[in-house]
Amino acid sequence: MIKYEDEVLRNLKKGKIPKEVFQLFHHAFIALETTKDLNLFDIKRLKSNEARTYYRMRKNKFRAIFYIENEDYFIISIAKREEVYKQWL
Repeated sequence: MIKYEDEVLRNLKKGKIPKEVFQLFHHAFIALETTKDLNLFDIKRLKSNEARTYYRMRKNKFRAIFYIENEDYFIISIAKREEVYKQWL
C-alpha cells in the first residue's frame, strides 16, 4: 500500500508540487509496490541515526523521501532538491 503524509497532499493541493510530478512519483511507487525492486529507479538509501531506514527517489529536480514498513510505502516528503534536503538532512 502507498501512503502519503498529510503534508504531501496539502502541498499538492496548494500547487507546491506540480500534478505532473506527483503523477510521476505515484506511478513509480506503484511499480515499486508491484515489483519490490528498488533498482528500477534512481533510489538511494539515506544516512540516518534513526531505527527506520529512509530512501530518496529522484525525478528531475524533485525528490521523494520515503520509508518501507511491512511492504507498505510511506511517502513523507516530495519537494525540489534544495528544499527536501533542508528538511531531512
